[in-house]
Amino acid sequence: MEGNLADLSAWEPAGCSIARALDIVGTPSTILILREAYYGTRRFDGFTGRIGITDAAAAKQLRKLTAAGLLEKRPYQERGQRTRHEYILTQKGLDLLPAVVAIWQWGDKYLQPGPAPLMRFDTRTGEPVRAGLHTADGAEVDIEHLGIRVNDDSAG
Repeated sequence: MEGNLADLSAWEPAGCSIARALDIVGTPSTILILREAYYGTRRFDGFTGRIGITDAAAAKQLRKLTAAGLLEKRPYQERGQRTRHEYILTQKGLDLLPAVVAIWQWGDKYLQPGPAPLMRFDTRTGEPVRAGLHTADGAEVDIEHLGIRVNDDSAG
């Protein structure tokens, strides 16, 4: 922590982006709905069946994710059936993927009793994919070199 942030007792984390994000995605069912959307699930029954949550819980979380702009609700109709809706990831939802992969990666490392059940890889090269901290030019950054300071652009 740099500048006036160095003394943790001297400031409050007002407007914290982590807290704001958790207001949207801070429940297990929400993260699992996003997981399923990344896997390709689009329909309500797919979410409830694969996650094992009630219709009411799924409806609530899908409304929340749609209202927050992470999913877009689109109508579809199968022949002879009423119009229903599917849920498509938006760019905002896709931009959350690295955070979900980081949670997944952490779970693989610390919570699995053996090898991870699924592997993430680049389909072009077969190389494993992992989340991490990187500078804009792609250099990896470890916590010892991660600085935090007030963003002067945010003061308004």
